[in-house]
Amino acid sequence: MKCGLFLLLLSFATLGSKAIKRDDFPEDFVFGSGTSAYQVEGAAAEDGRTPSIWDSFVSYGYGNGSGDVASDGYHKYKEDVKLMAEMGLAAYRFSISWSRLIPNGRGDINPKGLEFYNNLIDELVSHGIQPHVTLSHFDYPQLLQDEYGGWLNRRIVDDFTAFADVCFSKFGDRVSHWVTINEANMVGINGFGLGSVPPGRCSHPYGNCSSGNSIFEPYIVAHHVLLAHSSVVSLYRSKYQGSQRGSIGLNLIIFHFEPKSNSTADQHAGERAWDFFVDWMLEPLTHGDYPETIKKAAGFKLSKFSHDESDQLVGAFDFIGLNYYAVLDVEDCPNDLPPYQRDVMGDMSASLPGFQKKGMPSKPQTLERAASGLRAVLEKMKQRYNNPTIYIHENGLPLKHDGSFNDTNRVKHFIAHLESLHDAMRNGSDTRGYFTWSFVDVLELFQGYEASFGLYYVDFNDKERRRYPMLSSQWYSNFLKRGQNMFGKFESFSEPQSMAI
Repeated sequence: MKCGLFLLLLSFATLGSKAIKRDDFPEDFVFGSGTSAYQVEGAAAEDGRTPSIWDSFVSYGYGNGSGDVASDGYHKYKEDVKLMAEMGLAAYRFSISWSRLIPNGRGDINPKGLEFYNNLIDELVSHGIQPHVTLSHFDYPQLLQDEYGGWLNRRIVDDFTAFADVCFSKFGDRVSHWVTINEANMVGINGFGLGSVPPGRCSHPYGNCSSGNSIFEPYIVAHHVLLAHSSVVSLYRSKYQGSQRGSIGLNLIIFHFEPKSNSTADQHAGERAWDFFVDWMLEPLTHGDYPETIKKAAGFKLSKFSHDESDQLVGAFDFIGLNYYAVLDVEDCPNDLPPYQRDVMGDMSASLPGFQKKGMPSKPQTLERAASGLRAVLEKMKQRYNNPTIYIHENGLPLKHDGSFNDTNRVKHFIAHLESLHDAMRNGSDTRGYFTWSFVDVLELFQGYEASFGLYYVDFNDKERRRYPMLSSQWYSNFLKRGQNMFGKFESFSEPQSMAI
């Protein structure tokens, strides 16, 4: 096996010898990797944690697996941080479980939850790794969903702000990078329109859920997401940023939308897709109101911002985090139904043939196309929003683990996307960090445990949840440590046995 791998690596030496290098990026450019609380921690019923909407989502029969144990990151965090340090990661992106820290959604702090996140952050800092913390990653206490509907109710703005206040006060002396909400643009569409993520609300014929309203709820939720985000940013800036000297932003999932044809109709459909996926969030944060495209299409379904709310929204970010995975084709799809009968996709009047109901691309695409899409979206962000500071918070390639640890396709993926990113930066994009998804294999939102994104493979059939390094982990380590070429240090790699933790 070792000999065979050695020949394989030599065959890639030419590919790596002229490829992108760590030194091509600024010295302070941040390279990291990430996970999220429900997907990695496990210990779902331990030490005072209460069920989150993701726990309930799974218990209702939705989703693709339970996070009761997941990757057991709750117990294995020290071992994971040790692996990060050995790899040479500069940063680790993770989320804080609201259900673990404040189990009732408001009120008393859970001492065990506080202890865990303090320990994790201390462990990272002691190894020279920056903590990049997300406050909401598709989960919050089920108690709040039961009490008032979660994101459907304006009350969540105050509760989320109070939760953030606890996080800033308890962890902000060591955390300098905060994200309020992960994939804020998908919380409403996926969680309350398609029903594909927690809390899994939707209505026929737009989804098959036990409750919900796909026509109205995504707009209500998006409004409250924006208000909650701007409230938390306002709190951080007025109370903490001066002394803690950190930064705070919002995270979006982003696609490059390519019209299926050169027709004017398809070109306009591509613009509408951007408006509904990106501008819906960023136009209020740059100009204080929703895009005219959405106002016209959604009509009375769209809430209005007060003057004070609009003022608080404008400029309410220090950076924008982007989760980038794919290019989506777009074609014009006229919808003659009145607004009160159309869901978001109907209001957009565009079809995304490669976009499944579950809210992710349905077909693989060429590496060249996917990588060039990253360059395109960064260019559009620069031109459309006055070149904001950006972190690529997620980028990766799912593979079905077949017993091999030679994920060369993932290595090619990283190289191509970093080259595309570098091109965008040379053209002026103010991108300051790149995080792979994911550090270890986790419970994936759409593929469960069937898809492996991790730099480290996790054996989910093993009660110990042992970690095994993929080839991509060694490539990334060599890249970060300024190896002579992409593959030149890998000759000693073999099937991981003694390396397991």
